[in-house]
Amino acid sequence: MNAPTPYALHHHSGDPRMDETHAEFTDLVNRLIDTPVDQQLALYREFIAHTEAHFAQEERWMLATGFSADNCHASHHATILETMHAVTEHFEQGDTEIITRMAHAMVEWFPGHADSMDAGLAQHLKSVGFDTLTETLADPSRVRPASMSGCGSVTCS
Repeated sequence: MNAPTPYALHHHSGDPRMDETHAEFTDLVNRLIDTPVDQQLALYREFIAHTEAHFAQEERWMLATGFSADNCHASHHATILETMHAVTEHFEQGDTEIITRMAHAMVEWFPGHADSMDAGLAQHLKSVGFDTLTETLADPSRVRPASMSGCGSVTCS
């Protein structure tokens, strides 16, 4: 049996905690692709839980550093989570290939998200002195609450 080829979804953002979370996300996607369809549902539920925590973490950081709650980066997260939950329903209704299709879709989606929105967020966090390990700002006066509604990417404020 040949060893599975991992998909290289992980892109370095410049923030160690974000990069660790992204590596975990990548590992879960690879594991889903390599898991037989009749054994995927439990792992997929673990992937959803990880992704919810992953996105919540980034959204906490956004709120703590001046983003409004309804920013477009968080909206992207919400759309992905809604789709992920719909996949579970379709799988349970008999579409046993849908989790594999979703994992492959993540292979397509995640690098662009990580390289734009997440890399931009990491750059923003660094620029305002936010420590992602302690989730604190070195100087809270550098951030105006709810002043940013963009996505945090390098191309969107």
